[in-house]
Amino acid sequence: MTINSHITTFAGLPVLEYVDGARADDPAAVAWRIEDPDYDGGDVFRARLAALVAEPWADRITALILGSWGSTYDSAPPLELVIEAAAKLPALTALFIGEITFEECEISWIQQGDITPVLEAFPKLEVLTVRGTEDLQLKPLRHTGLRKLTFEAGGLPAEIVRAVGECDLPALQHLELWLGTDNYGGDATVDDLTHILIGSRLPSLTYLGLRDAEIADLVAAALAGAPIVARLTELDLSLGILSDVGASALLAGQPLIHLLKLDLHHHYISEPVMDRLNAELGEAGVAVDLSDAGDPEDVDERYVAVAE
Repeated sequence: MTINSHITTFAGLPVLEYVDGARADDPAAVAWRIEDPDYDGGDVFRARLAALVAEPWADRITALILGSWGSTYDSAPPLELVIEAAAKLPALTALFIGEITFEECEISWIQQGDITPVLEAFPKLEVLTVRGTEDLQLKPLRHTGLRKLTFEAGGLPAEIVRAVGECDLPALQHLELWLGTDNYGGDATVDDLTHILIGSRLPSLTYLGLRDAEIADLVAAALAGAPIVARLTELDLSLGILSDVGASALLAGQPLIHLLKLDLHHHYISEPVMDRLNAELGEAGVAVDLSDAGDPEDVDERYVAVAE
């Protein structure tokens, strides 16, 4: 799987590209997207962001998408401009940093920076999505507004996984981590997930996605006894290299029939174990997604869906 097209909706809103003079009947009813069409960079991104923030209706903007800022492979996004504009964006509740296709920059090449000041500057932020993790930083903090947090990566560094687990996020309902592969910086282990799996800092969580994981079998085994699972309505282990080992561990662990959905698509589970999943969970009312099955016998050809 490659990310080959831009999103058309974000935070439940249609996306509208902002160029000078762009207008919407209701500025709060669209997700505004800023990008520099020149992949090698220039001042277009900064100029467009400055122009958007200077609009007389900027205080009504609820969703903002940062596309390519130019030279995304060797420069971090100018988050300082977003932070400086916080007072002019009081209604902002959704932010996407790095909504970039593979043609513009491979996901593992996208430079990021420290997103902690962004969360501090926008205490009312409810949705944050970050794509790419090169030089990404996050310091543990408390944020009472955040409801959905997503990190999309070909490899999510262990220090980011640990930092997420050490954050106090009392309102968070949706946590999605693309763990990826060690070849592209995804060096997290199950131990790094400890605080997330305990869930004491995530009292409202109902969706947990530990996706695109090279260590999917180990993650599944840890989830089999993890306290957080009992509170979930959806568990998502899709896009990784889950095999019979991990799937069997899930079946042998704590009951999962309280889930509304178990998403395992893009996997390497055999037919007999898939039959067990459908019989033990599907027939109990859990929507089990077992689509995009790979060959369970060809161990050397297993791959996560998103890497480079």
